[in-house]
Amino acid sequence: MSVSTLGDFATPRIRSKRIQRLRLYAELVAVDCAAIIAAFVISSGLHTGPRTFDGWQLSLMVLIGYLGIALAAEVYSASVFTNPRLSLKRSVTALIYALIAVIVFTYVAHASQQISRLNFAIGSPLSLVLLVTGRLIFVRHGLRRLSGSLYNELLIVDGVDAPGLAWAHRLNARKAGLSPDLEDPVMLHRIGDELAGFDRVIVSCEADRRHAWSTVLRGANINGELLLHDRSYADVIGIGRAAGQATHVVSRGPLSMSNRIMKRLLDLALTVPAIIALSPVLLIVAIAIKLDSRGPVFFRQDRVGRRNQLFRIMKFRTMRHELADGSGNRSASRDDDRITRVGRFLRRTSLDELPQLLNVLEGDMSLVGPRPHALGSLAGDQLFWQISHEYWIRHALKPGITGLAQVRGHRGATERREDLERRLEADLEYLDQWSITRDIGILASTVMVLVHRNAY
Repeated sequence: MSVSTLGDFATPRIRSKRIQRLRLYAELVAVDCAAIIAAFVISSGLHTGPRTFDGWQLSLMVLIGYLGIALAAEVYSASVFTNPRLSLKRSVTALIYALIAVIVFTYVAHASQQISRLNFAIGSPLSLVLLVTGRLIFVRHGLRRLSGSLYNELLIVDGVDAPGLAWAHRLNARKAGLSPDLEDPVMLHRIGDELAGFDRVIVSCEADRRHAWSTVLRGANINGELLLHDRSYADVIGIGRAAGQATHVVSRGPLSMSNRIMKRLLDLALTVPAIIALSPVLLIVAIAIKLDSRGPVFFRQDRVGRRNQLFRIMKFRTMRHELADGSGNRSASRDDDRITRVGRFLRRTSLDELPQLLNVLEGDMSLVGPRPHALGSLAGDQLFWQISHEYWIRHALKPGITGLAQVRGHRGATERREDLERRLEADLEYLDQWSITRDIGILASTVMVLVHRNAY
């Protein structure tokens, strides 16, 4: 295999295989749907008696249950190709549960007499057979499409060479001027930019840099590993293999592909209607801001986002333009003389956050996630990341308009070290215990704290 070395500062954009996998998962959904529909349509053709539910309607009922259970059970994940037997077991189990759910639903709804027992008795096992057959054929097809590899893999060499790993993508960190400096957010932004597009990253480094690289990888939303050169097990969550060599697994993306899809669908399902419905409010607020003080309607500022990369957040301007703090060193206080009359109302009602819906639409943010902070944000007299290097781990997910910390009341100025520690604790808990139902719960709770005594 030929080995290409990435440039010193300009890394070629790597086309992530995530998109290819996503397309394959979409095709697999179609294959599963076709198998279930075909089974009940065929069984329906074998029965000529009177019935209310025909094969199409019955298959639709089963499909709704199957797809809901399958997404929750991560049936559409990398295990389709890495562990076909496990994936097949999950899909069969999901279909069996869906069939049971249809039986229970029709019984409770007193509609069981409207379904042909013969149709259901033939269609159920036939759907299982067609599902298994379709998936077995699809796995072979999918692996050929991916050229035998599910992931884009990157080896980062930082002072310790790894001649046994002849990967297609290799980065010499020191030649590229990259260092896992946890005190330098711009450097972490550059590293995050280099990692974009890769699914698996292995770092070969000296022992004294393992913790820093481990922290960077844990905040990068990737599968991250450290090449095993000694017996140091700090930050290790598992043991991996690469070209016959042992690695320490130090990070895995907090969400699987199916969970990322569900989270993004929830964002779009709520954001698009919200922007349309709130457009009159957005217009009225924009006019009020222009009439109240000179300056632009929107306030844009660099914030730390996913993979510790910087992005431009959008908010309604609430301060006098000439006194705005672009770096975020000074948090707003209750009697802050920089805040305009309209701005004070917007902050108390959280209306200043509405333009972030556009950040969600663009994909830089999510509705729920750790709140994005400015580079110069202080807790007391210390920068956020100086208080704890775990601060960088919170960026493994997209930042959110709201989050677990906010609904727990951790809002407003960070005047003390403890203010940041409480927020960080909630953010890391959110990463570790994420679920789509928790996102929905946080959104519901947010409505109760839109007007908050710490919002100023």
